[in-house]
Amino acid sequence: MASEARMSPLGDAFGHHVWATIGLIDACLPLTAKQLETTVPGTYGSILDTFRHIVGADSSYLFVLTGGEVAEVDEASLDLPAMRAEMVRNGERWTKLLARDLDPAASVTRLRDDGSKSHAPLGVRLTQATQHGTDHRSQIATALTSLGLEPPDIDVWAFASSQDRISVTPAPA
Repeated sequence: MASEARMSPLGDAFGHHVWATIGLIDACLPLTAKQLETTVPGTYGSILDTFRHIVGADSSYLFVLTGGEVAEVDEASLDLPAMRAEMVRNGERWTKLLARDLDPAASVTRLRDDGSKSHAPLGVRLTQATQHGTDHRSQIATALTSLGLEPPDIDVWAFASSQDRISVTPAPA
């Protein structure tokens, strides 16, 4: 996402969101099926189910925010490689969406399966997408730690460094 000629004000937020999710998926690709079923009290569910939830929700947010231009995915059927591929596509989709002339106060309505509707400003929905991913990535990192594994460094500073989006000037000698 950082290669965009004119970056959106939210480009780094969504660039980090996609990069961190892909990085965490990559860290979990070598895990066994048993390890992917690890759950930790107070978290969403197993590592695999939490990834499915993150990726499924991400596509769902895009579905709502693009007026159906982006299809929702059947998250229950996704394995880690399929989720990784979906997040790569979602990175491109977020970039395309954020390049539009967006009004953060515009009301966006979501029609739920039960027939109910939720109404929220676009800015709130965009914030939800990034916060949701951060929350659940943290839960997966906790599950990895419970397995004695070191989760990858996926914080914003690591993202910025990986994208050459930060520099440091040493203190004077």
